[in-house]
Amino acid sequence: MPRYVILDIGTNSIKFYLAEIAGKNLQVIQDKNNITRLGEGLQKTGVISEEAITRNLQALKNFRNTALENDAKAITAVGTMCLRAAGNAADFIERVKLETGIEIEVIDGREEARLSYLAVQSTLGDGSGKVLVFDTGGGSTEFILGEGRQLQQRFSLNIGAVHPTEEFLVSDPVTQAELDAMLYFISDFFREHDLGEKIDYLVGVGGTVTTMASVMHKLAVYDPEIVQGSIMTRQELLRQMDLYRSLTIAERREITGLQAKRADIILAGTGIVKIIMDLYGKDKFTISDRGLRHGLMIDRYLSQSVTAGGYGD
Repeated sequence: MPRYVILDIGTNSIKFYLAEIAGKNLQVIQDKNNITRLGEGLQKTGVISEEAITRNLQALKNFRNTALENDAKAITAVGTMCLRAAGNAADFIERVKLETGIEIEVIDGREEARLSYLAVQSTLGDGSGKVLVFDTGGGSTEFILGEGRQLQQRFSLNIGAVHPTEEFLVSDPVTQAELDAMLYFISDFFREHDLGEKIDYLVGVGGTVTTMASVMHKLAVYDPEIVQGSIMTRQELLRQMDLYRSLTIAERREITGLQAKRADIILAGTGIVKIIMDLYGKDKFTISDRGLRHGLMIDRYLSQSVTAGGYGD
């Protein structure tokens, strides 16, 4: 049975997904990520730093070797917000091709939204009522509104966990005043974009919310089957926010379930999630372990599709 690899190259991490295709079924072989910070400092400089390029090239070489060791038939690599925004993105993409043989396709926010929605629908079912899917990344936050299998609208806003961390959370541990200032900034940013349409269900995907679920379940080893479908309440979110604020970054790294490389930005990510819950008037949301890479695997190799009636920016 053929095996394929998907690489999702984001602002904060590279996600690696290796699966085997059996008819219209997927058998997951490996599903992991490496926090490589491609977008570190991008907000201030507008370009990817040489240090970040070196880190990410090495990670991609390692993932390529893993793909070869597992007899993958093909590697499909996509870039998102960081590679859409960076002034030297084309140079990075060329270096990756020369040094690893991997060709990166930069997808726009519209395609990213479609694939993420497809991934969520493939595992949570069609359901009824309006669903909003959000993905808080390192450099942007994606909002996807749909009903059943019909994707209706998407928003891609240029705010993620990295910039608020660098701009506001400068103390270690973070002060309450710094946290309050960051939350005010995030809330004001989102309100400028007229969010808050009435919805029935709120679903979170991506590294921020799956990390929060891992911390909630105290997972020393990440287990996607436990994380998938978890319910995060406002009470648990506020508990984690207070925990992260009260600890130094070094102390956060000791929290069971929290990836060490995510320790410095998890508070900002949690803050973004809180504001989303506030804007949509929800006291809980469902966490899906499935994301862009899963949707891309389905779309490219299982030939499934999601309708896009009324689809727009």
